[in-house]
Amino acid sequence: MSSEVGAPGRAGRTEWLGLAVLALPTIIIALDVTVLHLAAPVLARDLDPSPTQLLWIVDVYGFLIAGLLLTMGTLGDRTGRRRLLLVGAAVFGVVSVGAAFAPTPELLIAARALLGVAGATLMPSTLSLIRTMFEDPRERTTAIAVWMGSLGVGSAIGPLVGGVLLERFWWGSVFLMGVPVMVLLLLVGPFLLPEHTAVDPDPVDPASVVLSLGAVVPVVWAVKETAADGPSPAAAVALVVGVAAGVVFVRRQRGLRTPVLDVEMVSEAAFARAVVTHLGALFCFAGLQYLLLQLLQNGYGLGVLDAGLATLPAVALGLVGSVVAPWSVRRAQPATVVAAGLVVGLVGFAVIAATARGGEVAPLMAGFALAAFSVSVVTALCTDRMVGSAPPERAGSASGVSETAAELGIALGVALLGSLATAVRRADPSPAGYADGVVGAAVASMVVVAALLVVALLGKGPGRLSRPSSAAGSPGSARRRAWPGR
Repeated sequence: MSSEVGAPGRAGRTEWLGLAVLALPTIIIALDVTVLHLAAPVLARDLDPSPTQLLWIVDVYGFLIAGLLLTMGTLGDRTGRRRLLLVGAAVFGVVSVGAAFAPTPELLIAARALLGVAGATLMPSTLSLIRTMFEDPRERTTAIAVWMGSLGVGSAIGPLVGGVLLERFWWGSVFLMGVPVMVLLLLVGPFLLPEHTAVDPDPVDPASVVLSLGAVVPVVWAVKETAADGPSPAAAVALVVGVAAGVVFVRRQRGLRTPVLDVEMVSEAAFARAVVTHLGALFCFAGLQYLLLQLLQNGYGLGVLDAGLATLPAVALGLVGSVVAPWSVRRAQPATVVAAGLVVGLVGFAVIAATARGGEVAPLMAGFALAAFSVSVVTALCTDRMVGSAPPERAGSASGVSETAAELGIALGVALLGSLATAVRRADPSPAGYADGVVGAAVASMVVVAALLVVALLGKGPGRLSRPSSAAGSPGSARRRAWPGR
């Protein structure tokens, strides 16, 4: 039986080993988002998809992950977080093999869609299980920082790993990386991970599932379409449809006894600040990452592999940020640490703006490494605020909100900062135009981070990051927590 909220239990060896197991699929899920971008040209030569089919092969995975995160987080709360994680891992492993050997574009699109569904089960399940496994606030902050570091590593090494594989193997090899990890998760997960299931849970509302997809997928598609081809009537219509579906979705949640999205929880001031800061930090970092990779290749003339290697300092400093975040909140208020992290981000983006036109890789990547450190600290603590402040029985739902905010931040960053850079490049289509675009995006990011700094400072006050929820001990919060072998 878990400890009371007032005297949380300390994690043991089983929990920390379980965290290591949860970190592995997190790396794979993040890596799968970016690695196919490099494989697309080779894949196009072998399967000969139409331009529309190739677009769906690349994007349908991310669309379905973004659209189903809220639903899958809530589904894990109601049916069992470990059960959902293991089912998702099994589906992900089997479908990955099918995707690697898909003989036609249609089958590959179907496989990528199923991988997106499976990926949507894995992301909130891993994060909500951490909430279950680590009851002590300090240990939970450390565990979530490790989880965020795994996510950052997966995103950052995608181009690097993809380049190495595609130099030696066929395009399908990029899908097989996750198979051993999922097999390992299936073998050890039942012994290292706890189960957490609501008592007498209500079924998930089907209309809410459809509305959540209708709210997120059109918005993400509109932003990606705008990033690729500029504003268009189709993108504008999709954006309107997504916003309208989102409004209906939120209204419906207010009338449900057990909603997919707990509107009251999300509306709480500290939770809302964490969501905004989380989304904004990833908006800036993802947009600059996308543009810097273009600048390194098209402006500085580096190859794909060399461009990936140039980002390794950012990967390293991002990992340092994941370590620093939990250590820092033991000595200062979380809002103060978040504010300090945002200041580091401001410096990083300023360095990028000052050095992008110089043609030197080292100072540019130094600025990017500072930005990576900043986003690691900020997103780790914001994620801990969202998951840690939620009642234990709603941790899956809170995890879904956290991941949806991340997906939207990344999509918006690539689209809006990418569009800004494209507009700047139109005035100068030469390689120097890529540097001008990066400068413009870096300056815009500085404005966004300055606004986030104000938001973070509004959260300064007494208390710790992960406040105990009074709902945890209420009659409506009945839950079952079973550890195998204990």
